[in-house]
Amino acid sequence: MPQAASVLPRIIQGGMGIGVSNWVLARAVAMHGQMGVVSGTCMDSLMVRRLQDGDLGGHVRRAIAAFPFPEIGSEVIDKYFLPGGREEGQSYALLPMYKQAVSVMRDQITILANFVEVHLAKEGHDGVVGINLLTKI
Repeated sequence: MPQAASVLPRIIQGGMGIGVSNWVLARAVAMHGQMGVVSGTCMDSLMVRRLQDGDLGGHVRRAIAAFPFPEIGSEVIDKYFLPGGREEGQSYALLPMYKQAVSVMRDQITILANFVEVHLAKEGHDGVVGINLLTKI
């Protein structure tokens, strides 16, 4: 068998939807020598909700700090992060729906959110991580 074939993953953990095939699962699969896949679908909405829930463990903010455009990350944290999380019964601040014409910031949040999820999935190992991204940019 050729050398390259031995490094290919035998298992590809498929994307299973928002929050299911998340960075934790994809990271665990990749750390075991297989291919972990994060779902990027609606990741932007999930990221801003995680921030509004207080970003337990600080994972989202840690990944945002690694984003190569810090001004975008700072703007998102300023707008959505609630240090103690939402009050009981408080609704989430939602992102605007995608339309034919969207703001640059809306697109940047989508890019940032998917960066965050992949960054966290790849953190601390050199395994293979993929993304299943179904969204408008």
